[in-house]
Parts: sequence; C-alpha cells; structure tokens
Amino acid sequence: MSGRPEKHSLTLKGHRTSVSLEPEFWDAFREIAAEDGLPINALAAEIDVTRGADVGLASAIRVFVLRRVRARGTKA
Repeated sequence: MSGRPEKHSLTLKGHRTSVSLEPEFWDAFREIAAEDGLPINALAAEIDVTRGADVGLASAIRVFVLRRVRARGTKA
C-alpha cells in the first residue's frame, strides 16, 4: 500500500478536472464503474451531482467507494 495520492484527470460536464486519490481508491473506483457498466467519468459525474457544495470531489469519491465496499461485505 503506497498511501501516496495519484492525480488523474476526469471530464465532468465537458470540463477537465483533476482528482487525487490513493491508488487503492482508484482501483476500487474503476472496479465499481466496471461493475455498473459505466466509464469512470460517468460515475464521477453521478457522484459530482449528488455531493454537497462543501464536499470535495475526491472526498465524495472516497466515501462512495467506502460505502460500496461496506455494502459488499454485508451481502452473503
């Protein structure tokens, strides 16, 4: 586990933005997008429109990933 955030560019509403996440979060985010049949830009756009104005996109993505991973753990 590196713990060092990596910056990646995303396109939201036709505009490029950079998001810094730890590699483990990027991996999980890509896995979730693939499971949902969405490109990561589309999933990021969905998260973007639901986050509060006072919540950064990177934080919103981390919380989204955490919630999905936790939900997987409760399904058996």
